Amino acid sequence: MDITIAIQGIKGSFHHQVAQEYFKKKGTILECNSFESVVKSMVESKANNGIMALENSIAGSIIPNYALIDRNNLHIIGEHYLDIQLDFMVLKGQSIDDIKEIHSHPIALLQCGVFLSQYPTIKLVESSDTAAAAQNIKQNNLKGIAALASPVAAQLYELETLFSAIHTVKSNKTRFVVLKTKNKELPKEEINKASIKFELDDTPGSLATVLNVMNNCKLNLTKIQSMPIIESPFQYSFFVDAVFEKYKHYEKAKKLLEIMTTHFKVLGEYKRGNQTQ
Repeated sequence: MDITIAIQGIKGSFHHQVAQEYFKKKGTILECNSFESVVKSMVESKANNGIMALENSIAGSIIPNYALIDRNNLHIIGEHYLDIQLDFMVLKGQSIDDIKEIHSHPIALLQCGVFLSQYPTIKLVESSDTAAAAQNIKQNNLKGIAALASPVAAQLYELETLFSAIHTVKSNKTRFVVLKTKNKELPKEEINKASIKFELDDTPGSLATVLNVMNNCKLNLTKIQSMPIIESPFQYSFFVDAVFEKYKHYEKAKKLLEIMTTHFKVLGEYKRGNQTQ
């Protein structure tokens, strides 16, 4: 079966870089202008895989993406951690003295705040995507404009890097998940991480009880994220990531949680990604 991978952004973006690394440069890339478009392309069978960022070590969780995965019944079949490097790039021959504007995604601009504060007269302009800002400079031969984007984007769009790794916090990682519309079965011995969602009644201490059960079943929670249930004021859904050494420990916890919660759903069972790559 041919591999088609839907990504948010264009070639040279961080999502593109993840697709290249995870699928070892195999497959066709389908560029999408939003995460909603990524999901739509999968639901409409235009792509059989999707890449979606879920959390950043600096900016935190991308909460709407949890809801997108849940609402569209997508399945997490893998994850990938990427070191985010933001470089300052321009048309070849330009210098910092020529620059009047800096274009990039708003989060990228925020992550480079300390560096950018050195140039208070340069205007900051938000773009839909880091790579799109780089592509725009190349395609339109824009002088006086710089982009903040990845080294891959600089290479792809033949821009000159004036400053490398200008992000304020040098340890900057983003966790991406790989999605399918149908669950991809892995052998149980290869599965050591799961993403689940559950809802609870308003009984005092119910969340503490659930978390205690997970702990007793030898699950290590790496993420817990609450989200309001729109139709039920002051009620919440909980999205949890848990790692475990043995699938049977997770299986036991899953059976107990199905009884203890008012709603329980598995979003994915997969192999844990390497955070130190």
